[in-house]
Amino acid sequence: MKLLEGKNAIITGGSRGIGKGIAQVFAQHGANVAFTYNSSAESAEALAKELSGMGVKAKAYKSNAASFSEAQELVDEVVKEFGSIDILVNNAGITKDNLLMRMSEEDFDRVIEVNLKSIFNMTKAAQRTFLKQRSGSIINMSSVVGVTGNAGQANYAASKAGIIGFSKSMAQELGSRNIRTNVIAPGFIETEMTEKLDEKTVQGWRDAIPLKRGGSPEDIANACVFLGSDLSSYITGQIIHVDGGMHT
Repeated sequence: MKLLEGKNAIITGGSRGIGKGIAQVFAQHGANVAFTYNSSAESAEALAKELSGMGVKAKAYKSNAASFSEAQELVDEVVKEFGSIDILVNNAGITKDNLLMRMSEEDFDRVIEVNLKSIFNMTKAAQRTFLKQRSGSIINMSSVVGVTGNAGQANYAASKAGIIGFSKSMAQELGSRNIRTNVIAPGFIETEMTEKLDEKTVQGWRDAIPLKRGGSPEDIANACVFLGSDLSSYITGQIIHVDGGMHT
């Protein structure tokens, strides 16, 4: 059963990792996918081709979600190309980890700009379309760290906690127009980034998780399918923890 048949989705940071997993699973469920990438044009084009092969419309856009004007331009282009937007997945994010005493102002500002301001930029840009349609599902990617905090990640934790506050406000602001805003808080998800880490360290993290394994991008994508589909039509302002029981 295709839960997203005929729906149009924008996914920021869609060319690798969790974003790529969401794009693939959305396409499997019949969604047309517009996704953004920042630098890896080759892998973005390869993904667009792969998604198109699933019988849906798919297009990669080079766009920086941290830029207010680029977010506006992106949404305008997607609406022109796809006709409408039904689902917005704000997934673009970076880390610049360091203890506070070693963290530069630039590292703090950049993480807030890419992770948090991008949510404002994209939501504001897509809002007009959603209001006109009187429907829409916004899915914002936070993190277990945004809920629990983490030493050495003050900038990242602040950005991810900020996403939760913003999303809960949007749920209240836009709910009367049938626009839903929810948050996914991933735990330890194994992607190409974690493959570079020391195996012993990674195994230690797995052992500390109640389900005894790291998550996969598909685990996050499946939660996104639920929130993007009509199955969740009465759910807004919620945080879904997809973390194997890390945060209970």
